[in-house]
Amino acid sequence: MIKHAFFVRLEAKLGKEQEVENFLLTAGLEMTNRETTTPIWFALKMSPTTFGVFDAFANEEDRQAHLQGSLAKALMASADELLASPPTIEPIDILAMKNQLP
Repeated sequence: MIKHAFFVRLEAKLGKEQEVENFLLTAGLEMTNRETTTPIWFALKMSPTTFGVFDAFANEEDRQAHLQGSLAKALMASADELLASPPTIEPIDILAMKNQLP
């Protein structure tokens, strides 16, 4: 059962919006696909410069492992170049979930 999550807000530097989007679409998706403890991952575009990541986990150990994973490391290594400010990482507890495709 999915019980824990993160919401991460990313604000791209002016002129770096496409690079942030490309990072999430390619490297971000590829890296999280290799994380067996990250069953749910969404890359989001909320405005031309604001992006987000929502990912969810079965337990607290998996959530903490994600913070040590390849995506988190790659994002932090690129943060000064791509982001206007450090990512905002908000831990979230999942109360209920619906996951049903039509």
